[in-house]
Amino acid sequence: MSSESLKPAPALCRRTLLAALGGAGIAATLTACGGSDDSSSGSSDASASSSSGGGAALAKTTDIPEGGGKIFADQGVVVTQPTAGEFKAYSTVCPHQKQQVNSVADGTITCPAHGSQFNAADGSVKKGPATSGLTAAKITVSGDSITLA
Repeated sequence: MSSESLKPAPALCRRTLLAALGGAGIAATLTACGGSDDSSSGSSDASASSSSGGGAALAKTTDIPEGGGKIFADQGVVVTQPTAGEFKAYSTVCPHQKQQVNSVADGTITCPAHGSQFNAADGSVKKGPATSGLTAAKITVSGDSITLA
């Protein structure tokens, strides 16, 4: 037997192990975050459709003030009514540093972490430091009921 055959197999280097684990984590995250392509922009149209949806009931249309909105923290969505009878929905996650927005007033959605403000009508940035708008969420309005799609 040669001394070559008695050498132990090289150990897995820490850098290789960390890279493999990081890659697996990124793949899992991307899989969990997969969705439709139309929510990539905070300024996309999130108008509610008039068909009935199969999602979780959020509120009655009368619960959402005209020119304002309501935050549903457990569902991660903010619903607004920019003009009478027009309902929009966005993720509550601020794109700046992933904090939760916490108020809607006078057509503005506000993040308390660093003061970013978003337009309640289209989710676009009104005041930074956020540089991109809120992600649109899908809702349906059927009669007087608003449902998360």
